[in-house]
Amino acid sequence: MELLAPSAWQCADFISDLHLHPEDRATFAAFECYLQATTADAVFILGDLFEVWVGDDAAQLADSFEAECVALLSQAGQRLALFVMQGNRDFLMGPSLMTACHATALPDPSVLDFGGQRWLLSHGDALCLDDHDYQQFRRQVRSAPWQQTFLAKPLAERQAIARGLRQASASRKQSGATYADVDAAAALALLADAQALHLLHGHTHKPAQHRLGPDRLRTVLSDWDVAATPARAEVVRITLQADGQARLARIAASAIARPAD
Repeated sequence: MELLAPSAWQCADFISDLHLHPEDRATFAAFECYLQATTADAVFILGDLFEVWVGDDAAQLADSFEAECVALLSQAGQRLALFVMQGNRDFLMGPSLMTACHATALPDPSVLDFGGQRWLLSHGDALCLDDHDYQQFRRQVRSAPWQQTFLAKPLAERQAIARGLRQASASRKQSGATYADVDAAAALALLADAQALHLLHGHTHKPAQHRLGPDRLRTVLSDWDVAATPARAEVVRITLQADGQARLARIAASAIARPAD
């Protein structure tokens, strides 16, 4: 997908890997404050907004955490342009969720033409080629037959499966297992194919900026975890300058505030 930013846009925010779930109210509250405060014309969520998403019908349960999230996103989606990309945890987000949130589904990868530059946007998991087990799992769960079979299961069964996967993931983290990073050659190939010089992605939870040769960059977004020490909740913001050029900056979500009326 290629997206040409409207000429009226002056600022766009990029976030990823919030991993929202009902046991982490602090991170949800930080996200709520950010969405209500940001003055950006557009917010791009580059995957793993949710710790797990077992189907759009989960948000139809009254008073559920999923319904609470949809209500928050809907408010934001009616005020600004909201784009949501699937991640490796919430790849079952579907069209009914996007409609309820007044959001646009963003394919992975996508190109944003903004500020005289082409920005390549991705969650990043497909570029972690050295994680062979995960790539095999990814191919399986992204297939239409697997998703149709899974979504046909009762909601309670899907939620139980998701809890098991979360526990397995937590155990792997506690064991000190290392995770593959983005493959530089794959990132360069993707940039070349998109005719872009700058890749923005999440997934790895290793916020940094990497130079890929003389004229290409890879910016990694932060994950969000308010309970961590130090707390993590960061926004990558692209703002148009007076000369029409784009400036990229990292901003703590807590530092973003709407001006007083």
